[in-house]
Amino acid sequence: LVDDITFSAAAKSTNGLTASAILGPFWRADTPHRENGTTIVFDKPSDGQVVYMHGKVINVHTGKPLANATVDVWQGSTNGLYEQQDPDQREYNLRGIFHTDAEGRYAFYCLKPTPYPVPTDGPAGKLLQMMDRPIYRPAHIHLMVQAEGHKPLTTQIFDKDCKYLANDSVFAVKEELTVEFVPRKGDTQAALELEYDVRLTEA
Repeated sequence: LVDDITFSAAAKSTNGLTASAILGPFWRADTPHRENGTTIVFDKPSDGQVVYMHGKVINVHTGKPLANATVDVWQGSTNGLYEQQDPDQREYNLRGIFHTDAEGRYAFYCLKPTPYPVPTDGPAGKLLQMMDRPIYRPAHIHLMVQAEGHKPLTTQIFDKDCKYLANDSVFAVKEELTVEFVPRKGDTQAALELEYDVRLTEA
């Protein structure tokens, strides 16, 4: 609710600002920095589809690219677990911080996201059960984007074809955060592609 109020207030004065979404419990402050265009997939599951994700970080008012912005990305694997939950994933699997180039461009390889259930043995799961809420999170990728002189953005992007979009257990889905993964040709590392621009406003 707080996130919705904050974004709605900003949207009234800022057309096209990328929407925010909750941070979630699995962000890590010590995620390593990685070279633009490299991968965060170090333990590829047999049922995983690799995505080449790329785009620009730009100023929402001027459209100018923001050089040396940081794009912090993290996601769960196809078994629904983030690396700190899963002893079979190496540390920092499916995580990385990337820096945009002089044209504001970022790029990396990740997995097509998978929906997963919120653990029901913890306080969050028990609360959802008490409220008779769905326990599934729709397929998503987390992003935290920062650029000098601009307000930082924490968000999630969601697979538009995921069947759980209308029943997100934590109400984080916004229509403008749904994306389409398309086939990628000529790349032996990835079967899919996602182009996604992030629009920030001045601090």
